[in-house]
Amino acid sequence: MDKLLTGFDAPSATYLYIDKQMRDHGLFQAICRVNRLDGDDKEYGYIIDYKDLFKSLEGAVRDYTSGAFDGYEKEDVAGLLEDRLDKAQERLEEALEAIRALCESVAMPKDQAAYLRYFSSKESGNAAQLNANEPQRLSLYKLTASLVRAYANLAGEMTEAGYTEAQAESIKIEVTFYENLRNEVKLHSGDAIDLKQYEPAMRHLIDTYIRTEGSESVSAFDDLSLVQLIVERGTDAVKALPDGLKKNKEAMAETIENNVRRLIIDESPINPKYYEKMSKLLDALITQRRQEALDYQKYLEEIVALTKKVMHPEAGAYPTLLNTPAKRALYDNLGKKEVLALAVDSAVRSNRQDDWRSNLFKVKKVKLAITAALEQSLLHGITSSTDPTSSPKAEHPAGYEAKSAESIEALVERVLTLVQNQNEY
Repeated sequence: MDKLLTGFDAPSATYLYIDKQMRDHGLFQAICRVNRLDGDDKEYGYIIDYKDLFKSLEGAVRDYTSGAFDGYEKEDVAGLLEDRLDKAQERLEEALEAIRALCESVAMPKDQAAYLRYFSSKESGNAAQLNANEPQRLSLYKLTASLVRAYANLAGEMTEAGYTEAQAESIKIEVTFYENLRNEVKLHSGDAIDLKQYEPAMRHLIDTYIRTEGSESVSAFDDLSLVQLIVERGTDAVKALPDGLKKNKEAMAETIENNVRRLIIDESPINPKYYEKMSKLLDALITQRRQEALDYQKYLEEIVALTKKVMHPEAGAYPTLLNTPAKRALYDNLGKKEVLALAVDSAVRSNRQDDWRSNLFKVKKVKLAITAALEQSLLHGITSSTDPTSSPKAEHPAGYEAKSAESIEALVERVLTLVQNQNEY
């Protein structure tokens, strides 16, 4: 245990709980573990001392570092060891200044809608706007994390740091606003939610000193995305949204639409044709909502039904023999040709080898098998039999180029990419 605690290759940590007697070199090396900067948002570590070792700690630091300052004038080394409260106040002020500067470009009246338009999208479900605004969202997330950490480090000692009670309360309100804003923007844009980003001790400080609005609701997303909540709870999923979104039906609808759009984009490589269809259905539903062609409850029911189709494509809509997601993806993207989809599936399964995606020679083998299946099916024709055990029978030649502008080479590459995106292969 001592070796793990003090060894040069001991894993870094942010919090160190001291509950045993330590001294001198061993104590100094132990505390150095929490001072290793192993992430962008870590500035220093924390020591929780159960053994009242801080006098020993001061001695250990003094003994270990005194030699480093020998030969220097006192004024030359002044400032190398800084006052904790002064430094914490400086970091808090810098964090506030940085996030205020980021939000300065938000349009007036700087209400919730203005912030969501600036950081997420002006039009719900608009993937281009979501992508274009991603850099400022990432800046918001990073600066908010730095602000929350800086505030939590000082929240219990604001008066000692020189703030009046009114100033302390004003800063608390501002930090709470940005923490709520970050959570709302993450949900509205469909960005991945990771509310466990802080270690438990820091999470406790946030809950103790900030207590963000709707924190109980936001915690519902610790383990589930909004889309997963919709699939599990149906229209009741909206109750899990933060209060700032729940109170605004427009923002709530946009949040759901952006999350469904993000899922469609993420899942599209697995079955481009199917998710293209889902995207068009989402577009139609957004248009109906904007034109007020649906009452709000009906809209929620429709968006829930669509979300479930996006999350879990309906197997019942396909021929019986297409009994896996990969076969159904091939079917959707090969012109709804069942026999062709089964032929390509069989060719891939017969020729794929372990870890084939990472080996060019193994990929080439699968590609040649796909090419052979497509050429036999498309250039020579096949029977309409859906029995995968029967051999395709040649009919009169059917010129593939006359049917499609896509060359056989381009088709092979498209199908290979589709196959590579299937988990079951």
